[in-house]
This record gives sequence, C-alpha cells and structure tokens, in this order.
Amino acid sequence: MNRILAYFFGITLLFLFSTCDTVCAQNLPNQLKVSSFQNTHSKTNQTQKSFQKRPHRCAEKRSGQRIPKPERNRFYEGKRKKVAASRKRKRSQKTTNIKKRKRKTNSALSEVENPQSTKQRGGKKVLDVKTERIDDVPLLIGVMILVGYQGIIDTYIPSHGNQRNLSWGWTAVIWLAYILSEGDHRKVALREYVRGMKNTLEQVTGKEIDELDFTDDRLAILLRHFSNRKWWIKIENDLSENSIEVYELPEKIVRCDATTVSGYHKVIEGGMFQFGNSKDDPNRPQIKIMTGSLDPLGMPLATDVVSGENADDRLYIPVINRINSVLKKTGVLYVGDCKLSSFENRLYIKGCKGHYLSPLPNTGETTKKMDSWVEEGIFLDEKDELIKYTVINNKNKEELKAKGYEVERQQSGVIDGEEKKWTERVLIVNSPAYAKQKEKGLEKRLQNAEKKIYALTPERGRGKRQIKDEPVLTTAVEAILKRHKVEDFLSYDYEKEVEIETKYIGKGRGSANRERTTIEKVRYQITNVTRNKEKIDNEIKKYGWKVYVTDVPKKRLGLIDAMKCYRKEYRVERIFNLLKSRLNIAPFFVKRKDQVKGITNFLTLGVRTLTLIEYVVRRSLKKDGSKLEGLHPENPKKLTDIPTSKKLLTAFSKITLTIVKVGNSVARHLTPLSQLQINILERLGLNAAIYTKLEIRQSVNILNE
Repeated sequence: MNRILAYFFGITLLFLFSTCDTVCAQNLPNQLKVSSFQNTHSKTNQTQKSFQKRPHRCAEKRSGQRIPKPERNRFYEGKRKKVAASRKRKRSQKTTNIKKRKRKTNSALSEVENPQSTKQRGGKKVLDVKTERIDDVPLLIGVMILVGYQGIIDTYIPSHGNQRNLSWGWTAVIWLAYILSEGDHRKVALREYVRGMKNTLEQVTGKEIDELDFTDDRLAILLRHFSNRKWWIKIENDLSENSIEVYELPEKIVRCDATTVSGYHKVIEGGMFQFGNSKDDPNRPQIKIMTGSLDPLGMPLATDVVSGENADDRLYIPVINRINSVLKKTGVLYVGDCKLSSFENRLYIKGCKGHYLSPLPNTGETTKKMDSWVEEGIFLDEKDELIKYTVINNKNKEELKAKGYEVERQQSGVIDGEEKKWTERVLIVNSPAYAKQKEKGLEKRLQNAEKKIYALTPERGRGKRQIKDEPVLTTAVEAILKRHKVEDFLSYDYEKEVEIETKYIGKGRGSANRERTTIEKVRYQITNVTRNKEKIDNEIKKYGWKVYVTDVPKKRLGLIDAMKCYRKEYRVERIFNLLKSRLNIAPFFVKRKDQVKGITNFLTLGVRTLTLIEYVVRRSLKKDGSKLEGLHPENPKKLTDIPTSKKLLTAFSKITLTIVKVGNSVARHLTPLSQLQINILERLGLNAAIYTKLEIRQSVNILNE
C-alpha cells in the first residue's frame, strides 16, 4: 500500500513541474524561445546548463540584424528606480560625512601632530588649534624655583659631557610638578605629559624642552643620583636652609617619627624590602622611612630610607645629627614617641645641646616605679592637687583634657669622654579619654574570656565533646585568662559530674543471678565565672596614666605646655599621610635597591613643597585676620583660614592655554585668573605673571576671525 501511495505522489510532482515549465515558457518572447531551444540542442551542449546566451555586439554590426529587447516588467521597474535613488542618496551622505570629519580632525590637529596642516591649500590659510591644561603647574614650579630646587640639585649632581641639554635640576623640577599635579610617579607616563605641555613648560622654565629629556632610562639615572647618600644629604640640607631663610620659618621644635611602606616585592638578602614590625601589612615585606620635620608646618628636614627589619630607636641619632647641622643652633626641642626616650638617644641630644620630650615605655625601671607614681597621682587627685589642663569644647563647656604632676631626678652619662649631668623632669599625666578607652578594652576582654570559659563545658549532646580530666579543664581555663590578660580579675567554679551505668557481663538476657558491672562516666562542668570587682576597680583607677620625660626648664615649658606640645605629634604623621595618599608612594613601580631609595627620597621633596604651600598661606591669613572664599565647591560661600594644600591646588584646576595658528600668525589665549587664584599667588610670594606671561598675542584678531 505504501508503494502505491509513493508512486502516485511522484507522478503528481512530475505533473506540477511540467506545468510550471510550460507557463514560464509562454511568458517569454518568441526570439528567446528559439534561441533557448537552439542553445539547448547545439553541438556544444556538453553541459546541462540552461542559461541564456547574450549575442556579441560585433556580430550584430556585421549581420546588420538587431535583436529586439525583451519587454520590461513595469512592476519591478518602479522598485528598481526607488532602490537606485536611495543608493545614490546614501553614497552622497557618506561622502559629505567623511568630508566633515576630515575638516574637524584637520582643524583640531596641532603643528606637532600634523605638520602638513600649516600649508596653504588652494590659496586658503589652515587653522591650527592646540590646548594645554596647565592648572597648578606654573604655581608648583614657581615655588620650587623660589626655594632653589633647580640650582641646588644642579650643584651636587654632576652632569655627563654627552648628556642632553636639559640639566638634572630642571628635569627633577618638571617631574616633581607633574607628580604633585597628577599624583602619579610612574616614569612611563611623564614623556607623553611633556609632549602635551611643551609650550607651557618652555615659557615657565625658559628652557627648550624635549620629550626625549624624560625617557625612562634618563629618569632612572636621576633616581640613582638621588639614592646616593652623600649627594642626598647635601641637597636636603641646602633645601632646608633655603626654605627656612626664604619663608622665615620657626626653628624651635622638631618632631621625629618613622613609618613603613609595604610592597609586593621579593625578599632578597641585603635588599630594601624585608619583613619586620609593620604598621601597614605584616604579611608583606616593607621599607622603613625615618624623618624629622620642622614644627608647626610639618616640613621634612631630614629623611633616611632603610630596609624594613631595622628597629626605630637606632634611626633617631643620624637624623638628629643632620637636623642639628642644618639649624645650627642650640636649645632645639626634639619631640618623638617612646623609641626616642632610650637613654642613648637622650644622651646624644644633650651632647648636641638640645632638649627632648617623649613618653617612657612601660619596660625596665619604669615598670618598677610606675605603681608608686600612679598611687601618688591617685592620692593627689583625691586631694584635688593635680595640675589640670582644660579647654572649651563645641558646646561651650569646660572639658578636662589631662591632669598630672611632676617630679625631678638626676641623670648622668659620658659624652666624648666627659661625664655629663643634668636634671630630668618626669611628668606623670592622666588623660580621661585614654582612661575611658582602656576601660572599654578591659570590659571587652572580660566578656570574651567569660564566654570562652563557659564554652569549654557544653551540655551533653551529640557531637559535643566533654572534658573528662580535671587538669585538662584547669589548663584550658588558665590559657584563656592569660590570653585575654584578665588572670587577676576573673575566678571560676566547676564541679565533677559522675554518671553510673550498670550493665550485664557477657551476651544474652539478664537475670537475677547474672553478673553485673558498673561504668562511671565522668565530666567536668563550669558552674560559675565571677569578677573580682575590687581588683577591677583598682585597675581602672590606674588607667589613663602615662609618664613623660623632658629636660626643658619649667620656665620655658610648663606641665600644661608640655601636654599641649606632645598632643600635636600628629603633625609629623601628616608627612606619611601625604606620601601614601597624595603622592601614592605605594605601589612602587621600581625594583632595584637604588631606585626604591631614590624614588622615596624624591617624593619627600614633593611633601616639602606641599607643606610649604599650606603653611605659608595659613600664616599669611592669620597675620591679616582674613579668610579665603570659594575653596569648597559644595559650598562656594564658605570661608576658611586653614586651607589644605589639596584645596589650594584644586583652586587652579581648569586653567587652559589655547594656541591658535593661522599661517604665520600665532595667538595665545589663557583662561582668566579669578580673584581667589590671584590672592593665593600673592600670599605665596609669587607674581600672577607666571600665568599671564603665557598669553602672548602676535595677531589680535585671529580668534575673532
């Protein structure tokens, strides 16, 4: 049956194909029918293709016969006209768009990018426009020139006979201006920046600037020079002397401190990156930066970069020695943390005819005497005989910041073979805020210890391990108390629980006469953890007490003044904050030891510039009793007399130099300076001409044309 159906289906398909062929043949002209019939039955019919041959034009001329054109299909003809017209329109639109793009790109290209743009085409002059975002670069270069960066660096860093024309001093100044403006110390980015700022840099420096002066290898050589300790000390000393002389900076107090900078570097024996006591990330190797800064502006006077495993207390003497050679005066007060208070450091400062102020670490003899000092302070506090340091807070209420008393003791040591004796003041000070902080820490430790002790003996249950031996329990509890440093403040009670279970011996059912055995299951349970309130209260009374030592006479630095002075130790920390935030010292984009040391020393020059700008403007505002307006975009009318260096430099953003060239005529246009910008420049001792001189008009009406 299936075969019959398939047979009829095939016949039907053949019939339909034949019908379609006849219908198509009837619609064709007669000539095409004949030609197609002849072509299909010719002698050259070696293939089965049925396409129509087109007669050759030469054959038509020779025969004199003309083959008539087939009739047009009017329906499709209209469509073809529409498609052709639309194609023409699209082509014309593409050509016009391409022309417009060419015009735009040609007008925006500068002479450097498109040297052919200055040629006259068809008798018309071509317009070239170039823009440079100069922002705060002239200000930064102006401050560095005023201090003498370029001259001092060129004095000590020798130049090679075959090196390029731009000196090392100008190279360092331009690179430092870029780092302070952009916050990027990568060497690879500087060359492109100089290419786009060529006109501005040449006008400000008065030197011919080429991007080849700032290649990676040349900047690496500059960093190698800065890593040379001999040259670096001379450069830093001269810059410090010039800064103090130019801006008349105070020279009474110097603050010293150290910080660490971690990096993803391989630890090599003798390398800069080593593991040590880290303030950033203990899981990464680090370098250590020791610096001494001039108070109150926080400008670094001396900086040392050492490997990360070095201890802090050994780094103070070299820095103090260099600072003493810069200031060249006696009676300078050196303020630092507890590492500065080692006896060797104090003895060295006395040998330099200086003074010191620092807290004592709670180690050695200090630990033995601390209890008696604190007891005396508590006794005097009950009698209200302590010296109090109070301030008026934001709520217009008097707030106690610190209270304390002082005692004197005699110290002696050998300096250059001679015995030196002096009177040392011991300041025992209590800070309520510090005491409250330590009390919160004690409460947290107590709660954690109680929670962990109770967790040692959970209730019976599946998967809950029980302690069956008494020594195991007591050892675990003592370890918890010691870990949280609350051995004297917590006591605990526990009990032994015995569960007796009787079982028959052997297999089978039990009976009255069958032998039995008893099994004892022992566990220990913590029943209670109590606090020793008397000891806790006595400990809290001791909180907040700290001991400081100084040799400054009372007439110059009283107890309250000493408290105020040490509370401003955050100023030296701002150096490290600027290094790690504004200048982005980490991550390091260098590997070699000389490059790591060189880039760190170089970036401290940037910190020096920022602190100078901030301090000089603040001092000028304080002297005039005036404030600056417009430094805060979120509140343009806000007034401030303590602007930060970041806000001052941000005020110079969006200043653009536009250079227009038409043929041989050149016009320059600079974004007009606001009154705020002019005010900042004047307070820094700079002239607004460092900006306005960039605008030189050689053809007045070029921009209008």
